[in-house]
Order: sequence, then C-alpha cells, then structure tokens
Amino acid sequence: MYGIGYSNIRLPNDSSSYIYTYNSRINTFPEEVFVHEFLHSLERIMQERNYDIPELHDYKKYGYEEERLIGLKNWYRDYMTCSIEKNDGTLTGLDQVIYTLTPPAESDFKYSIEKTFNKEPSNIIEETKNLLGTVLRIFGIK
Repeated sequence: MYGIGYSNIRLPNDSSSYIYTYNSRINTFPEEVFVHEFLHSLERIMQERNYDIPELHDYKKYGYEEERLIGLKNWYRDYMTCSIEKNDGTLTGLDQVIYTLTPPAESDFKYSIEKTFNKEPSNIIEETKNLLGTVLRIFGIK
C-alpha cells in the first residue's frame, strides 16, 4: 500500500498454479514474490534512515540476471547479507542493523489512521451478492 509501509500480495486461486509448488522443471523458488515485497519494506526503512543501499530493482547494475527456475534468488541472498560486490571492490546491500530494528507500530506513524479495505467474500452467498452488485453497477442500477 503506497505510502503506509505495507504490501498487498494477491495470488491466483488456482491450486495447481506453479507458484504454490516446488518443481525442479518449472519453479524452485515459488516464495520469490513474498521475499521481494518484504525486501521492499526493509529497503524503505534503510532509505528513511539515510543508509546508502542499492535499489532492489537494480540487480542488473550489479551483474545479476534473473535465472531460469530460481529467478533472482542469488540477488536477494546477497542483498540480504550485504555481499553484493561494487565496482570498487567494496560490498553493499542491507546493513545488518536492519535485523535488529523492531517492526513498525501504529505510534511510529505521525498521522496514523485506521484504513478499511474491501471485505473479501467468504462463502458462495457473499460471492453471489458481490457479483450481482458489480453487474448492477455496470448497468447503472443501484
């Protein structure tokens, strides 16, 4: 959620999707999207504290490529362990201090307000009502 420090990750409902299983021919790092979004939150915290770290999406600048089957696993590993080699031979990545900080609390936000989000349907009746409401709105019927 932009500006409030949280990520919303939606995954397909298809239980046969490759993202849910380890398969050596298709995908051996299915949790990549979770790691990626989590690292964005750590990246933001470090930048707010004025640490000079690489942007999470700048993996190509440091010689990393998205690999078949494992995606950016090597980049994320080196990013988290501060072992990305820069051109001058020094290492960069997340400073280890990030792992000693406490998670944010409501009091950490200067003007924190409670956000309400759309409630996801939990059964077939709610799903049908939701679908019917959407169809009626499309046709301008309230």
